[in-house]
Formats: sequence, C-alpha cells, structure tokens
Amino acid sequence: MTEHEKYMERCLWLAAAGAGQVDPNPMVGSVIVCRGRIIGEGFHREYGGPHAEVHAVASVTRPELLPESTLYVNLEPCAHHGKTPPCADLIIARGIPRVVVGTRDPFPSVNGRGIEKLRHAGVEVVTGILEEECRELNRRFLTFHEKGRPWVILKWAQSADGFMDRERQEEEMGRPVWITGTDARRLVHRSRAQEAAILVGRITAETDNPALTTRDWSGPHPLRMVLDPSGRLPHHLRLFDLSTPTVVVTQHPWSEKENLSFLKVFPGEDLPSRILEYLRAARKLSLIVEGGRNTLQGFLDAGLWDEAHVYTGRVWFGKGIPAPRAGGKSVAMEPLGDSLLTVLRNPHPK
Repeated sequence: MTEHEKYMERCLWLAAAGAGQVDPNPMVGSVIVCRGRIIGEGFHREYGGPHAEVHAVASVTRPELLPESTLYVNLEPCAHHGKTPPCADLIIARGIPRVVVGTRDPFPSVNGRGIEKLRHAGVEVVTGILEEECRELNRRFLTFHEKGRPWVILKWAQSADGFMDRERQEEEMGRPVWITGTDARRLVHRSRAQEAAILVGRITAETDNPALTTRDWSGPHPLRMVLDPSGRLPHHLRLFDLSTPTVVVTQHPWSEKENLSFLKVFPGEDLPSRILEYLRAARKLSLIVEGGRNTLQGFLDAGLWDEAHVYTGRVWFGKGIPAPRAGGKSVAMEPLGDSLLTVLRNPHPK
C-alpha cells in the first residue's frame, strides 16, 4: 500500500461516519498530513453543514504547518457557493500546496471545476487514488448524478425451494408469512434506515399489511411508497397511518393529508421510470423495492436496478408465488441464523 492509499483509506473511514446524516450530499472525509503524520482530519457530518475539508482545516492546532502539508479527500473539493463556501477557495487561501483526490465529483456545479481551480492557483493535485473504493462508498450519490436516478435495491425473502409466499387462505391475509428470522429482520430494518425511500406493490400492501418503518433499528424512516394504480387499497392499512411521509402511486388520488401525498400516473405508463423520476425530483438518492413479485419484476425487466438482496430461509413451501430470478453477479453472502443473505449486483444497470 502506498502512502497516498494509506491516507485515502483514512478518508474513507471518516467519510462513512456521515452515513444517513448527509443525504442528498455525498459522504466525504478529509485528512491533512505534514511530515508524515496526520495533523488534522474531519468529515461531512450533516446536510447543510461544513464540508469535510473545513472540519479538517479547523482541527489543525498549528495552522502554520498548512503551507507544507498535503490534504487528502475522497471526493473532489467543491468550487461553487452552495449552502457553504467553496472548499477549493479555503484550500487556496490557507496555502495548502498539495491535494490528493480519490474521485471526481459529478455534481454539475463541480465536475472537475474544483480540481481545475486548485491547479490554476498553483496547487499540485493528484487524482484517482483508491478511486474504485471511493466510488463504491458514494455509489448512491454518483448514480444519482451520473445516471439521473436513485440507486435501486431489490429485496425479497424466499423459501429454500424458491417461493416468495405460499398459497394463502382468506384468514391469513393482512399479516406476513415469515420466511426468515430475527437476525434477517433486523438487517432489513437497518437497510431501511440507510436508504431514502421504500416501495411495495398493492398485493404486498394488502396481504402483509407492512408498516415499512425502522422499528428494529435506530435511524430515520425511509419515504414510504405504495403502488395502487386502480385505487383499491383499503384506507385502514398501516401504510396510511400518517406516522411518516407516504406517497401513493395511483391513477385515482384522494384527499392529501399531512404525511400522505400522491403521484398521479396514467394507464399504460412505465411505472418504474415514473417512480424514479419522482424520486430524482425529490432528491432521494436511493430506493428499496420490497415487493411483491410483479413490482420487483417490473424493475428487473426494465434493467433499472443496481443491487438485489435475496434472503433465503430454510422453510419449504412446495408451491406458491415463485421468487424472481435477478441474475447479476454475487458480491456477498452472509449467514443470518436460520437464513442466508445473498447480495447481487447488476453488471449492466440502465
């Protein structure tokens, strides 16, 4: 590992501390090194607050060392006035002579301008250090600005013989059929706390009556979305309890209330694309699609997905609703008590 890589790893470790607090901004960490030791560091802590470079510079107890220091940052310093002043201007004003950048920032107001401004001022800039790792950390932010849509995670649980649900009797409606255990459910709730929005289809909403909140994990609730094109869902479902913002995707909206709004769609409309357009406008960087099968298959068929989280339990159904087949590349497997989580990546997302 090179010296640049060592300090960039530290930037990534610091940046990750902002997870769930900085959306729709990226996670950024910064380290200032002088004479082979770290003299300052910081990370972007909250949306609208000072950026990582500002915290790093402010933490330096001997600012007279800055003119002989190197600043490391996992994402290109900003060059524009947003909620805070440009970090490139701060670096130039403090006389920091060298900056090492993990990856460029595709945000239209930056996108190379920060690097250009620094170099124009005589700052030596090194780029592309641990670039793959830097892009992975901010994959939601980068997908949002490079592809114009949120990062999409498909999630489902399936039995050992490949079914999402068994054939149910009328008395079983309105509550979930559990395929996995407590460990898997806790991990699902952690994912909800980390992502910006969550979507289910009408059948899942009706048969399972989910709350789609983070009851088993500490963190914010995602924006709840439910597909109900024909307006058939009963209003007593938990999704309509007004406890947290919820959007109904429908051709037949009814009265808006606090925490309840509607996305009007039309017959034959491409629903996955329409939903992602809505989330882009709302500046939501990620979406979990939790089902049901038709809803998941719509995103699969459109190629509008990045990850699939497949929880496989030990139960056997024999028959029922077949689970989707996502394809893709397996990038992780994790045993969870009585189930197994497999994470797939789409090699060619749209």
